[in-house]
Formats: sequence, C-alpha cells, structure tokens
Amino acid sequence: MSVSRKTGDVFDVILNAPSQMIPDAQKNNDGSWSFSTPRGSANLTFKENRTFGILDHLYVDNEAKWEIPMRVIPSGDESEVIVTIVKPESLTDDQFDERMAEIESLFSNLKKLIEQT
Repeated sequence: MSVSRKTGDVFDVILNAPSQMIPDAQKNNDGSWSFSTPRGSANLTFKENRTFGILDHLYVDNEAKWEIPMRVIPSGDESEVIVTIVKPESLTDDQFDERMAEIESLFSNLKKLIEQT
C-alpha cells in the first residue's frame, strides 16, 4: 500500500489507529489493544522497531492467532506499507477468504486515516 506520508508519521498513525477505527478499542497496560469483533473479543499487539521500519503485530481472536509481518519503507515524501498475511491453520479456506475481504476493507480505511492526518 502506497501512502502519501513520511514513515514516522505512518508509524504514529498505525500505532494509534485502533482507537480511531474500532469503536470499543481500548489500550491495555501492556500496550496491546482489546476490542470486539463479529467473532467475539480480540487482542492486537504491535511489535515495532521504528528504526528498521518494523510494525509486526499479533492478532488473536476466538477463531485464530495471526502473526502478521508489516514493514513501512520510505519512498521520498511517501511510504510503502508492506503486509504479509498467511492463513492460520485453524481457518478454513472460506473463512480465510472472508477475513481477507475484511482486511482489504480495513486497509482501505487505514490508508484514508494515514493520509488525512
């Protein structure tokens, strides 16, 4: 995903995006985020390293645990956000396809949030 923001700004927006994109998102004492999904409660934990452009995260809900590598790479006044998503073994192909449609919508909204801030 190409975004019209510098990498430092992209990091800041993504790290705080749950509170702006998910109505009941709450930041926990350990820095993780808790919120409700159509599948029940979920938890999101970022494992970031700003210097190296790493914004990996762990997403856990009632159906699956996702380890999601994410990189933010500078490109002049813009940034490239690269995400690798691997299907958790606990999901069927149909469940994974459904989740991918949700994730596509999520990233579309995230791009808008990054570029409007």
